[in-house]
Amino acid sequence: MTVWREKNSLILASQSRTRQLLLEHAGIPFESEPPGIDERLIQQTSGLSAPGDVAALLAREKSLLVSSRRPGRYVVGADQTLALGTRLFSKPAGPSQAAEQLRALAGHTHELYSAVAVARDGEILFEKVAIAHMRMRPLGESAIESYLREAGAAVSSSVGAYQFEGVGVHLFDHVEGDHFTILGLPLLPLLAFFRGEGLLNI
Repeated sequence: MTVWREKNSLILASQSRTRQLLLEHAGIPFESEPPGIDERLIQQTSGLSAPGDVAALLAREKSLLVSSRRPGRYVVGADQTLALGTRLFSKPAGPSQAAEQLRALAGHTHELYSAVAVARDGEILFEKVAIAHMRMRPLGESAIESYLREAGAAVSSSVGAYQFEGVGVHLFDHVEGDHFTILGLPLLPLLAFFRGEGLLNI
């Protein structure tokens, strides 16, 4: 028996292993199908600058694109942006850019905006943006170097150069927000939507 009542499995428009694990641990069967979009180009052409709006736009675009290829299926798209004041951060291109981001974030509180959207047959059925406030502790150069060495290639796979579910947790001394929001998928409101649609047994 599964908690998922729909005959077809959910489609996750993402290749994020963290998001996959969140759905997996929640007992929801899914297929992963990356949308293959140019996120930065979409952001630039949209004219949007507010981090929550950017995250919401990208989550919608991902879910809609995959939905257009998979008729009749529920498709979840998600995106996360990071802002320190008015500055938006993207995934660092490599260790040197990761180090620069960490120097900028160290000793300050930044915001993570996590957006999720659900599409079916080219229509957005649900969307939500959740916010987490993350205070990174002051970091000296030796701590940054040690962290980058320990985290390895993973620093280029996440905005802000950290993965909170991994060694990135060592960078912080205080956080405010839902754990799932920090990991990049507002899971509780998403499950509430599915429940309201009659898609869950629990």
